[in-house]
Amino acid sequence: MARTEHPTVPFDEAVSATRTGDLWIFRGGTVADRVIQTASNAPVNHVGMALVLDDLPPFMWHAELGRSMRDQWTGDHHRGVQLHDLAEAVTTWQVRYGQRAWLRQLEPAAGRGEEDAALRAVARLDGVSFPSSVRLGWRWLRGRDAHLSRRAGERKGLRPEDAYCAEVVAATLEEMGVLTGDVPTNWYDPGRFWSGDSLPLADGWTYGREVEVAAPAGGSGAAD
Repeated sequence: MARTEHPTVPFDEAVSATRTGDLWIFRGGTVADRVIQTASNAPVNHVGMALVLDDLPPFMWHAELGRSMRDQWTGDHHRGVQLHDLAEAVTTWQVRYGQRAWLRQLEPAAGRGEEDAALRAVARLDGVSFPSSVRLGWRWLRGRDAHLSRRAGERKGLRPEDAYCAEVVAATLEEMGVLTGDVPTNWYDPGRFWSGDSLPLADGWTYGREVEVAAPAGGSGAAD
């Protein structure tokens, strides 16, 4: 999906154009949102990854505290790491949570091998708990310490006790071969996936700049 002269792209167009590995990034204005943005020195507070398989509706793969949406992997409602219907998830974040949303697309398009790897990550991580605020902050700090980062990297591929949104996306992209795996997943925060930052992408992969997505018809996004 190419950028146009318009400041946003229509909701339906963005959902239709989404492919496996594309990033959906969100920014809100609540106190909790601002705390995440300030703590991570990032312009955004949430990130999810799209998973689009054959003729199935597109999915959103992410971690969140809410459990209002049905997890498409388990069929139930739970907190933490979840696989949601993408259109429902983005609508919830834009309309119910009052967030602005951006889509950032992976190039080239992911193939069957990458999709299979993403599904393995879903099988391993779905249902993992979202960390408490204290553990969330501690994990970010650990991820930025070089010595502890090397130790954390030795445990890649295991099912963690808990994980936040950026960790889930990073772990999945590593399994797909899109990210190199040179840093531990707790090095990532939502802002790492914004175009103003740099990602340790494997050779041959790039992400385009983010494009803002309009709220769905009948809904309204949050003001900045």
